[in-house]
Amino acid sequence: MTEENQTLPEFLLLGFSDLQALQGPLFWVVLLVYLVTLLGNSVIILLTQASPALHSPMYFFLRHLSVVEVLYTTDIVPRTLTDLASPHPRAISFQSCATQMYVFIVLGITECCLLTAMAYDRYAAICQPLHYSTLMSCQTCTAMVGVSWLMGIITATTHSSLIFTLPFPSHPIIPHFLCDILPVLRLASAGKHRSEISVVTATVVFIMVPFSLIVASYARILGAILAMASTQSRRKVFSTCSSHLLVVFLFFGTASITYIRPQAGSSVTMNRILSLFYTVITPMLNPIIYTLRNKEVTGALWHMVKRQVSSP
Repeated sequence: MTEENQTLPEFLLLGFSDLQALQGPLFWVVLLVYLVTLLGNSVIILLTQASPALHSPMYFFLRHLSVVEVLYTTDIVPRTLTDLASPHPRAISFQSCATQMYVFIVLGITECCLLTAMAYDRYAAICQPLHYSTLMSCQTCTAMVGVSWLMGIITATTHSSLIFTLPFPSHPIIPHFLCDILPVLRLASAGKHRSEISVVTATVVFIMVPFSLIVASYARILGAILAMASTQSRRKVFSTCSSHLLVVFLFFGTASITYIRPQAGSSVTMNRILSLFYTVITPMLNPIIYTLRNKEVTGALWHMVKRQVSSP
């Protein structure tokens, strides 16, 4: 290991310090969005745990997705708020940067896998209804969640070990508000080729492959919907899938733009805005989408509210 890495240099997070006129408004917007995210996802977790009507595989996965969203934003937002409150870029230690990236990757990959599992659940429910209870047993659902977390841990361990064993300059500046993979990787002074191959491989495997599996599942679902004779049945089936589809396109769309698009000539400001969207905004939208567009979740929520209001 080089002397530069032995001294474990501090990273300087640029954040939004070069856009000082926006820091104040951004602070309050990010804080509000974070509080709504915590509230919304906590409601989803509570509802899917407490309401018997939501004790099904789809809501089992949704509960774990909400747990991931809470942890995901908590890994990023508190540090971002602290940085936004300061007019100058703030340092982050080597260990803190590595930890933030590790947790970020674990949760991001876990969410990819959970969204894929939810698509398979919808496929099994609509296209294989007679075998649904067998295909989506409690043991199978638990195993899917476990594998999702395991894939996240494996990917994060591989990426972190490759990136943070590279030599860095003595005073590295990250033009971002978090220790994301690509901005940190570009700071390394040698050995980038090996890590870039790892990043590209993970991008293909954990963005394009899960997205392709989701698209394949919904292609089969669409075929089953079109084969239904009743228009009412088609609407009911589509309504159970629309929330998940919207969340999928929000997550994979922003992730693909961030990690797959050509980096040459890309704007630092645009990269930060895209990252702000998928790390802060999307986790807030997910519970809103599932609550407003899902009659079962809405019904369970109103039932819980009425029970709390009517109780002495």
